[in-house]
Amino acid sequence: MEFKGQYLTYEEYKALGGTLDLTPFNLLEFESRRKIDIRTQNRLVDCKEIPQAVKLCIYKMINSLNDFNATTSDIANNGNIASENTDGYSVSYITTAQISDVVKSKSEELQDIMDSYLIGVIVDSQHIMFLGAE
Repeated sequence: MEFKGQYLTYEEYKALGGTLDLTPFNLLEFESRRKIDIRTQNRLVDCKEIPQAVKLCIYKMINSLNDFNATTSDIANNGNIASENTDGYSVSYITTAQISDVVKSKSEELQDIMDSYLIGVIVDSQHIMFLGAE
């Protein structure tokens, strides 16, 4: 599968110290790019030269999403077990509310990353994060 219109190429990702293989990188770059496109109302879609701040934002988001995916995979592989006690043998499970809190927290973290990297970035004489009246 070919991924077009990337804001951060695999070569740029590797040069920044990225460690993912090509396929996971492509999937996470696409997910990060979509989140940025939604937040910026597609202001970067036809941009000829992607600003460095956007590339660094994508890099940070890829790392954050990869960590999140690893954590959720570990939880799923452990059968949603939060803790075990072998004294009297008891098992605590992760609740739906805890999972919801983790997802909400990750969403807020990604929003914070976009805000810190993209607020103030101007493309074609327009702030890419501008969402209405000043």
